[in-house]
Amino acid sequence: MASTALSQWAYDLAERMLSEPLPRRWAHSLGVARRAQSLSPVLGGDADLLEAAAVLHDVGYSPSIASTGFHPLDGARFLRDQEGADERVTRLVAHHSCALLEAEERGLRHELEAEFTLEQPELVDALILSDMTTTPDGGPTTSTARVAEIVQRYGPDTVVGRFIQRAAPEIHAAVARVDRRMAAAGSSHPM
Repeated sequence: MASTALSQWAYDLAERMLSEPLPRRWAHSLGVARRAQSLSPVLGGDADLLEAAAVLHDVGYSPSIASTGFHPLDGARFLRDQEGADERVTRLVAHHSCALLEAEERGLRHELEAEFTLEQPELVDALILSDMTTTPDGGPTTSTARVAEIVQRYGPDTVVGRFIQRAAPEIHAAVARVDRRMAAAGSSHPM
C-alpha cells in the first residue's frame, strides 16, 4: 500500500497508535487511505501527501494522546509536537472532514484556526471524500449513507450528531467536486 518514505512513516505510526487499542478505527483508516490512493489521477505530486494524511486522519482518537476529546486537534498537535510531521499532513489532519464546524460545537474553533491553517481546497475535498465514503470498518459507502450512519451511531442531538448534520451539505459538495475532477481526468473513484 505505502510507496514512499512519507507514506511508510504514516502507515507505521498510524498502526502503532490505532491497531491495538482501536482496531475498528485502524480498519477505517486503512480504508480511507485506499480511497485516497484511488484519487491519484487528480492529485499529481500531492498523492502521497494525501495518502499519508488519510491513514493518519484519526490518530487523535488514540487513547495515549487524546486530551481535548476533539480528535482532529489532538491528532494534529501530536503530529506536530511529538512527531515533527510534515506541516501539510498536520494541517490536513487538523481540518479533515469539516473539522472547523465540529470545533465550533466544542468551543475549540479559535484554537484550531489559530494553530493550523487550511490546506489547499482540492486536498481538503479529497480527504473529505476519502473519509466520508469509507465505512467504520474500512469498506466503501456513499457520503449520504456515511452521514446517516454517523448520526445514528452518535445520536442527532450530540455534539457529533449536530456537527455532521450541519456539515452534510459541504461534505456532499466536496464529494461532487472531486467526482467532477475525476471525471474530467477520465477516472472515477471506485465504490
